Amino acid sequence: MPHPLRTRAFRLLFVGRTLSLLGDAAIPAALTLAVYEATGSTGALALVLACAMIPKLLLLPLGGVIGDRFNARTVALLTDLVRCATQIFVGAELLGGSPELWQIAVAEVFGGAAGAFAMPTVSPLIRSTVAPSGLLRANSLMAVAVSATRFGGPALAGTLVLTVGPGWAFLLDGATFAVSAALLGAIDVEKAPIPRRSFTADLKEGWGEVRSRDWYWTSLVAHAAWNGAAAVLATLGPALVVGGQGGRGTWIALLQAGSAGLLLGSLLAGRVRPRRPVLVANLALATYAFPLVLLAADAPHWLTIASYGVALAGLGFLGPVWDTAVQSAIPAHALARVTSYDWLLSLGAMPLGYVLAPLAASAWGPEAPLLVAAVAVGAACLATAAVPGVRKFGPPAPEPKAAEGPEGSEGVKGPEGSEGSQQSKGSAPSGSSVAERTGTPS
Repeated sequence: MPHPLRTRAFRLLFVGRTLSLLGDAAIPAALTLAVYEATGSTGALALVLACAMIPKLLLLPLGGVIGDRFNARTVALLTDLVRCATQIFVGAELLGGSPELWQIAVAEVFGGAAGAFAMPTVSPLIRSTVAPSGLLRANSLMAVAVSATRFGGPALAGTLVLTVGPGWAFLLDGATFAVSAALLGAIDVEKAPIPRRSFTADLKEGWGEVRSRDWYWTSLVAHAAWNGAAAVLATLGPALVVGGQGGRGTWIALLQAGSAGLLLGSLLAGRVRPRRPVLVANLALATYAFPLVLLAADAPHWLTIASYGVALAGLGFLGPVWDTAVQSAIPAHALARVTSYDWLLSLGAMPLGYVLAPLAASAWGPEAPLLVAAVAVGAACLATAAVPGVRKFGPPAPEPKAAEGPEGSEGVKGPEGSEGSQQSKGSAPSGSSVAERTGTPS
């Protein structure tokens, strides 16, 4: 079967997506250090992070409906242009030398709103630019691109922050969105038709696809706990590390270790095929409890950094495994809506973590919310082992060989035992939504 990168449409999509991911990967570290150093307040940092997340959460269901109803390429192109403008604006503010917190917060609101419409388009775009026989390989390529850019992003951010300032990281990100929009403009994609119905009916159908699968919605609860814990670390981590436990270099090293772990986990997922993929992937997420505990205990820097690398390796492993599970079980016509609920439930705990973490730290010290977050993420991820659907969910049947039919188009059976052509299967978002599913502080 032909390699996905030999297809012009997917090649352009892959290049544009990789460039924008590289620019995005440099932003969290640059934004965290810029806001904290400008204000010295974890509350101000939490406000900016929440301004990006809350509109994203509120608009994600609408973004899912729009992604299924309209051309995904057009929606993605427009959102790229909006995010290009917001990142360039923030970069200019930071380079001006006297950034206004409220202006940065407003820009993050617009960027977060654009993200709500952009995220559900990833799966339909991949599905529309790759032959059915190449979907799994294409998803793996996207997952590796996510991991690789997260590996290089913190190093790029650190170089820019320590040399020319964090504003240039935002200008770079804006430029990558501009290039991505230009490449999307050169792609022609088809849209999976859906019947004309009311907005409410579309939402209900998407939610019905979610709640009918216990392995799906219970895993999303665990993913939500992971993201809530990541929000606590993202909010309190800079104050503990930059403010006393090692400085900016240690914080950047921690982010870099996480990026390396994410890449290694993604590569491992392509080689290891467990019999119970969703169960193993959820258990791997439970390792995020370790860096939270070590950070609260003021453990040696190297140990905290290493544990964070292991925890993000668990996230990297989950990404391709979760993508494959979703693409083998969710119909293509509902993929954007199901994906939007995936993002919504997975990321829903993050604003709560952003708000409660500094309040709890003020009342009881930063150790208390870090330990509570560790218990929550460990218990939620381990508890999915008790769900029958999680335990029984097996890997999809291997892709048919070329000899079995033209381009491997013979029907396959999904993990839930339902017969269907691969043409009817969608692909999950590249990189699970836990990673934002940049719910991590990287």
